[in-house]
Amino acid sequence: MAIYDPTKRPADSFDTHTHLNDDVFWHDVAAYWARAREHRIVEMNIVGYDAVGNERAIEIAHEFEGVHAIVGWQPEDINGFGDTELATLRAQLQDDAVIGIGETGLDYYWDTTTPADQKAAFQKHLDLAKEFKLPVTVHARDAFDDVYEMLKANDVAQFGGVMHSFAGNPEQAQRFLDLGMYISFSGIATFKNAKEVQAALQIVPLDRLLVETDAPYLAPVPMRGKQNEPMFVRYTIQNLADQLGMEYNELANITRENAHRLWHLG
Repeated sequence: MAIYDPTKRPADSFDTHTHLNDDVFWHDVAAYWARAREHRIVEMNIVGYDAVGNERAIEIAHEFEGVHAIVGWQPEDINGFGDTELATLRAQLQDDAVIGIGETGLDYYWDTTTPADQKAAFQKHLDLAKEFKLPVTVHARDAFDDVYEMLKANDVAQFGGVMHSFAGNPEQAQRFLDLGMYISFSGIATFKNAKEVQAALQIVPLDRLLVETDAPYLAPVPMRGKQNEPMFVRYTIQNLADQLGMEYNELANITRENAHRLWHLG
């Protein structure tokens, strides 16, 4: 496989899911943003996950060029998601910097919340997506079937969405594609042992494919084991391009165009 070559001018690219609002980045967001832009990662979505994460996402999006905010409550944290937080989220969705809802979804791996409570919170996010006509960024872990059924029941195609950091198999990917969802691949798809994810990549239509870091997690090969950051999305793009028999710039352009289409960007 080719290694990303920084001496060649890369195409502009889009990290569709990153967490510069996380504590590990918050002390120096400007530096991480600048490093990304040096490698032509010129756009990124800062994705919220709880009250603090949402506020920070919006703040960053207002301060830095090419940065957008997505706000919501991830399933592991919905114990703190009540009526007051729902009202705040509704107000935040009206901010010009906010382009989507998330991350939201279901995660049965952790036991900090119950499936019933997660489903109730997920439904509230889906209701907001329908109301505001904003796409949803969906987290699914050990809960693919339930996530699928809820997206299907809510006719997700009418507002759109993405399965973020997809970690499933081709059959699962196809079910979400059939609902009209986009599929986003993170550093997981670069791991040697991620054969099912790599097989899923092969069946995703190019016009439904996105890339992300999910930083500070899931650093791609050859940076695996290090703290991830937005500029590392270039390694994921290169790896996916190799798997698909494409050039880096071709895939970077396609995935950026896809992001613009999903999130209604100019």
